[in-house]
Amino acid sequence: MKVSVIIPVYNEEKYIKECLESIRKQTLPIDIIVINDGSSDKTMEAISESSSNLKVLQQNHLGVAVARNLGAKEAKGEILVFVDADMVFEPNFIEELIKPILNNKTIGTFSKEEYVLNKDNIWSKCWNIEKGLPFDRMHNADYPNLQPVFRAILKKEFLRVGGFSPIGYIDDYTLSEKLGAKAVVAVGAKYYHRNPQTLKEVYQQARWIGKSEFKLRKIKSEWVMRFVLMVRHFFLLSLLNGLIEAVKFATPRFLIFKIVYDFALEISLYKSFFGEQKYK
Repeated sequence: MKVSVIIPVYNEEKYIKECLESIRKQTLPIDIIVINDGSSDKTMEAISESSSNLKVLQQNHLGVAVARNLGAKEAKGEILVFVDADMVFEPNFIEELIKPILNNKTIGTFSKEEYVLNKDNIWSKCWNIEKGLPFDRMHNADYPNLQPVFRAILKKEFLRVGGFSPIGYIDDYTLSEKLGAKAVVAVGAKYYHRNPQTLKEVYQQARWIGKSEFKLRKIKSEWVMRFVLMVRHFFLLSLLNGLIEAVKFATPRFLIFKIVYDFALEISLYKSFFGEQKYK
């Protein structure tokens, strides 16, 4: 089966070249579709300098879900692979990722062999402390083998349900909900992803996460949920939790990280009362 790799980009001038280089080294022939989601930096220049052997689509800044849906419509492959612009891949990543699909075991897959590319960066370490993860991994060892986030999927199944719904940080989950199915783990599909590596990036990523914090489905009232989450990230609690974790991991700068991270969440939750857009 032919494979199309879909890469949304939004202000990724620093990382897109390395991503594209690793994608081109894959052991399988693939089509590459890059969707520029209204970048305002030099992302397009970086893409042009990288290679002409890809298809580039343009859209206004509407978020990852809309960009991926656009890429899927233009894709020629029977299997769609969704990756981010700040990822780097082992040469056999796609080959291993799609094996369960080719063996008719599933309609889609994901990989939990996702490693931290910038594990030695202090803010990356702080990010994994916050998430309760080892410094070098994006997932814990007991991460389940079925997940609601698809990294690869049959195009016909993706289009059948209309792709992703653009609801923000957790729009990945909407595809699984529409399909009524989860992705199956693909063993051996190894890749690397960057954590935020400056306080500015920590703030920006936390702002994006905060836009979807209240989407937890167990509390029926969105307003109650927003209030609960805002209290949870209250400054004094952030300070206390930050101090505890900073001492526990002998990482003093985690206190600064925690204040910035929770402050960004608070801003997003506050602005959600006034209908702030949900995409990054």
